[in-house]
Amino acid sequence: MSGMGMDSGLAVQAMLAGMPMPADLSRAEVDGRVMIGVGSTVLFDYAAGDVGMRKLAAVTLPGLGFAARRVAEVLGLSEEYVSMLRARARREGSAALVDGRGRPGSLSRRQLTAARHAREAGESFRAIGRRLGVHATTVARALGRAEDAGGEAEDGSLAVQEPLAGSDVAGSDVAGEEPERAEPEAEASDAETETETETETETGATAVGVAALRGSARIATGVFVSRYGGAMLLFPFFDRVGTEAIFATLKGAPSRRYDDLMVLTAATLGFALGIDTVEGTKHLRRCAAGAALGARAIPELSTLRARLAALGDGSDPLVLQRAFAAGMVAFDPADDPVYFVDDHFVAYSGAAPVAKGWNTRRRHAEAGRDDTLLVDARGRAVVFSSAEPTGLSSTLPGVLAQLRTVIGEGAKILLGFDRGGAYPVTFRECRALGADWVTYRRAPLVDATATPRRSWTVRDGRRRTLTLADETIEINGYGTARQLTLYEADRPVLQVLTSDMAATGAYLVCWLRSRWRIENVFKYASAHNGIDSLADYRMDIGPDTRLVANPARAAARKTVTEAQTALAAAERALPQLLAGPTSPAHKNAELPGTHRRIETAKAELAAAEQALRPIPAKIAATDIDPDAKRARQRLQRRGLQMVLRLLAFNAEAWTAEHLDAYLTDPNEYRAILRHLLHLAATIRYTPTAITVTLDRPDTPRVARALTLLCQELTALAAHLPGDRRPLSYQIADTPVSTLTQHLPREV
Repeated sequence: MSGMGMDSGLAVQAMLAGMPMPADLSRAEVDGRVMIGVGSTVLFDYAAGDVGMRKLAAVTLPGLGFAARRVAEVLGLSEEYVSMLRARARREGSAALVDGRGRPGSLSRRQLTAARHAREAGESFRAIGRRLGVHATTVARALGRAEDAGGEAEDGSLAVQEPLAGSDVAGSDVAGEEPERAEPEAEASDAETETETETETETGATAVGVAALRGSARIATGVFVSRYGGAMLLFPFFDRVGTEAIFATLKGAPSRRYDDLMVLTAATLGFALGIDTVEGTKHLRRCAAGAALGARAIPELSTLRARLAALGDGSDPLVLQRAFAAGMVAFDPADDPVYFVDDHFVAYSGAAPVAKGWNTRRRHAEAGRDDTLLVDARGRAVVFSSAEPTGLSSTLPGVLAQLRTVIGEGAKILLGFDRGGAYPVTFRECRALGADWVTYRRAPLVDATATPRRSWTVRDGRRRTLTLADETIEINGYGTARQLTLYEADRPVLQVLTSDMAATGAYLVCWLRSRWRIENVFKYASAHNGIDSLADYRMDIGPDTRLVANPARAAARKTVTEAQTALAAAERALPQLLAGPTSPAHKNAELPGTHRRIETAKAELAAAEQALRPIPAKIAATDIDPDAKRARQRLQRRGLQMVLRLLAFNAEAWTAEHLDAYLTDPNEYRAILRHLLHLAATIRYTPTAITVTLDRPDTPRVARALTLLCQELTALAAHLPGDRRPLSYQIADTPVSTLTQHLPREV
């Protein structure tokens, strides 16, 4: 039998003599060297432990026409890892394939692991440093990077990773990063294929900590450490206002890893953490922020910018804001039907010919945009509008109509605004929409006809008494209104106009003097949520068709004024002549000339007035200068970001109010909550729940208030947007460690 087998083999060889070698990839390993060839041609020959040459082969072979799947099979890699290497090489060149870039760490991987275990056992940095032969600060700094990253990479990634049952652990070559599906002749997105960490084993294979969910960046199970864990305190508010359902109405570009809901939530979380613009997300540790979001990492900046732009182009920001406002009012209505509205000018320093407006802070006109914001009695942003700079009397009706849409037709409204909107046209719009209004009188104080009397109201649990003269007046172009004159030390100090005839005068005056609430919204939303930031540089530049003052009419009016001055001078000359010391004969001689000058001046004045009448007061700017241009900002993208910023602001305000119920610090509770958003936490994801364990603050009263707040938020059984597992909150038993205090804050 063996002889027959040998004869058959020889016969086959004879039959195949002269045929070409197969053109498929092949791999052979001899004496510790790996050879990759095609037929009899060797393309790569490298040591078995040379990871760099293996990466170079993985990048080069697909470019020669070999399928990525076959290349991955021959090299012993996954198809996703090959796709990731190709994208990295396209983006960063050959340097992206070289490991060990940058300054080496002070501690080896083995020392770092030993230090972490010793720290978990309760040893001090000094004791650990003495054992390892380094300074205690070196240990604290190394553990600060590793513990905050949750692993060996300095990127804020996993702390403890638990593989999913039944998942293909061997199918992914990058820890904590979702694999991208390789497609023939398709360029993988740089943002979606970027990998944060990569650990090579002795055999050259990449170690895997957790199996990635196919087609999704969401976390299934695992334990993560995030320096932004405190930001998860905002998710109960997001859940209550219906963030998931509202965001679902937006449709953006197709995606493989980050759906629209995660992109929008990531941007909102960034604004809550204090970034001014979307570009500020590059200062966040991606995996640390992702763990607080329910993802292995937040989208890369290029992905986030492009996806938000696509979502903004297809959205109506005002509809979104009204939906959020309706959800907020439905689950947590304000006690008083009082609202404040005001304009907020945002300067523009670019070169585009943007329309100009009055900057009240710098006291002069300059290019910019105008946002009109309406807030409720608790200082929460309800609706907004954005347009070219105009007056409050022009923008107020629009936001008032939005408010009526949010709260319904029959709801009572008392709208407070400053003198910028105190015009009859504004009063008429409020009356048409069924809203009462209260504002300051524009003109100088007038004498009150009513006798001053004492009026009182209750504010913040305290009785407040004012001396007011309450009377009814007539406003030209509007009708009957109520005027309140406030007296202090028996002298009138201000006058208030209102359409509310039923409320007490003290009630109305106290609410109007509480306009600082909307000023605080502008102040803090600008400083902490970036509402003044320019979100989109795109503008439409076209002919300036605005109606501007007609210079021809100004010149004609000047002529009329000069004619009136000449007529007045001629008419004065007549009585001066008659009353003068000259003789009657001289007067009689001068009278005909004086009368002629008067008649001539009258004729010139009539001619000037006749020439003035047909000249329009305003004409298009292009009629004056045919080359006049005007830049009009595209507001969809910026409007969407404005909605996300206001959502973050309202979530912070709501959470701070609930914290202050236990903290009872009305002066500092907002600042304390803002710091707590950056509190580190350990986040455990299980198949049925998500548990957030926040580091205990060092201040006992803050720790107590946070404990009670965590119990309240846990009872709400809220969930992350797009994740149905309930959230529960707790704080650690021990205060924040010295390690956490040394952690740098990017935001």
